[in-house]
Amino acid sequence: MNKPSAFIIDAVRTPRSAGKPGKGKLCNLHPQHLLSTTLAALSERNAFNTADVDDVIAGCGSQRGNQGSDIARMAALDAGWDSDATGVTVDRFCGSGLTAINLAAMGIMSGMQELTVGGGVEKMSDTPIMPMPALTDSNNAHLRNLHPTPHQGICADVIATQEGITREEADALAVESQRRAAIAIENDYFKQSLIPVYHRDGTLALGIDDFNRPGTTVESLAQLNPAFVDLYDQPLDDDQVTCRDLVERSWPELRVNHIHHAGNSSGVVDGAAAILLASEQYTRDHGLKPRARIVAMANGSCDPRLMLNAPADAARKCLAKAGMTANDIDLWEINEAFAVVPLKFMREMNLDASI
Repeated sequence: MNKPSAFIIDAVRTPRSAGKPGKGKLCNLHPQHLLSTTLAALSERNAFNTADVDDVIAGCGSQRGNQGSDIARMAALDAGWDSDATGVTVDRFCGSGLTAINLAAMGIMSGMQELTVGGGVEKMSDTPIMPMPALTDSNNAHLRNLHPTPHQGICADVIATQEGITREEADALAVESQRRAAIAIENDYFKQSLIPVYHRDGTLALGIDDFNRPGTTVESLAQLNPAFVDLYDQPLDDDQVTCRDLVERSWPELRVNHIHHAGNSSGVVDGAAAILLASEQYTRDHGLKPRARIVAMANGSCDPRLMLNAPADAARKCLAKAGMTANDIDLWEINEAFAVVPLKFMREMNLDASI
């Protein structure tokens, strides 16, 4: 018996703007409003009854303050959706939104659900995912002894040092990423999915991405100072533990080369996105037009001290589930949290950077 298919019916996102208090064009809006904007767009653009939605699953890596209290459910209500549409919020750090989409697809592929939404929201101007100098162990001394894990930015520099990845390579990747983003924006490649965000009074808050940096060059990036040098020796708790202490517990001889800075690391932004998924039966019964079919998904994990090394493992597992190889993929996309992540991923998967 063939397993049920999960079809992507529509995908929308808000533009992205600087996620710093008083700076970005979305910083004065409630995060529920950002996510509800995407949900409202889905119901306006597609013929379905919101009461039919089996679940709205949203990823959010910082569920506190205005982003607490199950923002998926609150955003569905804020969008004016039927109260029968349930909602749940998940946290897998930077992979929260993708996890939400996977879970939404799993509900359909299991045969238990017919119509779901997966997506996410992060309003970093309110609650940054990794506020410095906080660590993922939340000051649990026992966990820290088992896995002395530094801040994620330090982890990125450690991996770069271990792998021999240079700042020049990282900066070259950042320049190419900005070049591609500029081309995509200039040619309206995101037009179908990008939706404007309005203030409650109806005035436009933001209609296009404004966080990209067209014209970025290797020379301009060379002027930026490494972001995590000072953090490396900054006391993190009452015991005066530093990231250097944590790194040297595992690699006492390692001399970290700090290659990451604001120009080759992920931006701090505000934004939200949502994807509408449906079963084959629901799609047919309601005359919906699928845009894609989800074939496979997989999670990957690794040594938490090197937390950014897991993407290649996840990709290999996903390819195996789909019965495919890397050569079967026409277009790759990977989270550019820090330049070392895609660089190491391409190296491990033996990928041509041009695709």
